[in-house]
Amino acid sequence: MSQTGSANSAPASPARRGGLRPLARRWPKTLYVTRRLGASLLLLWLVSLLIFLGLELLPGDAAQAMLGKAATETNLAALRAELGLDQPMWSRYAAWIGNLLQGDLGTSFSNRRPVADTVLPRLSLSLLLACCAALVTLPLAITAGAWAARHNGSRFDRSLRLIARCTISAPEFFTGYAVIFIFALWLGWLPSSVPLRPGMALSAQLQAMILPVLVLFLAVAGHVVITTRSALLDILSQPWIEMARLKGLSEARILWQHALPNAIGPIANVALLNLAYMITGVMVVETIFALPGLGQYLVDSVAKRDMPVVQACSLIFAAVYILLNLGADLAATLGTPRIRSRL
Repeated sequence: MSQTGSANSAPASPARRGGLRPLARRWPKTLYVTRRLGASLLLLWLVSLLIFLGLELLPGDAAQAMLGKAATETNLAALRAELGLDQPMWSRYAAWIGNLLQGDLGTSFSNRRPVADTVLPRLSLSLLLACCAALVTLPLAITAGAWAARHNGSRFDRSLRLIARCTISAPEFFTGYAVIFIFALWLGWLPSSVPLRPGMALSAQLQAMILPVLVLFLAVAGHVVITTRSALLDILSQPWIEMARLKGLSEARILWQHALPNAIGPIANVALLNLAYMITGVMVVETIFALPGLGQYLVDSVAKRDMPVVQACSLIFAAVYILLNLGADLAATLGTPRIRSRL
């Protein structure tokens, strides 16, 4: 009897007190975010490996592309040794990852300048383009989706859904050339392209981005409109919304003060996913409008076989996309009460 009592009264072992289970009970959201962050870092490493292997499998040779077809084998071998292309593939990959961890993106093959000096200004232009598109798209699309949910089944709702599906189906190169034809050639309101230069005034940069922003708006606004409408319709069908109506609250107050905050999870999710698409999908838009952004730089570097630039641009696009997808996942999980309560 005494042995049983002493065994029951013995203090818990450190293994029981520690571990992940007590931590999961105390801070479940922190553990969830930590796991998702670790999975994102692992995914980014796998993407870096795929980028390197994919570039290795591309036909052609960087040294041959730089020296031309008339180059001798001696000159090609000397250039390969200078660029480090004579080293084994895994050795070059390890050196690339090691330099990345130290903040070094490498040196461009074409102009022998640090990649960071040429990539960062172009990245700022691509981010400016995506942010301008997001600032225009999100308020208008969320407002339109909320208005369609409030007037469900009306002529406005049906017309908006039809337009949203049409814009979702149209590829960027089609809408890009369409807006150039309408606003630049037919109406003559805006130039088809404006060359951007260093030190250019912000107002001139914004004018040059009107048509590219319009193309990105048409590409992603439909997704936000349909998601906002669906999420709000689901919230507006809940019993507590009917109770709010019985209490005499106006439809506008129910929509904006009660329904919309409870639908913020899926709306934030699709907004961040489309922001990721806008940042990584600017390549086509920058090519159409001749904008010197990161996407255009990536296309030019692939043609030149400038491997350090291609690797850096691809990894930056992948990192931004993974980061925003992580934010979208966290927004959908932590912003939805039913999912958040299960953590």
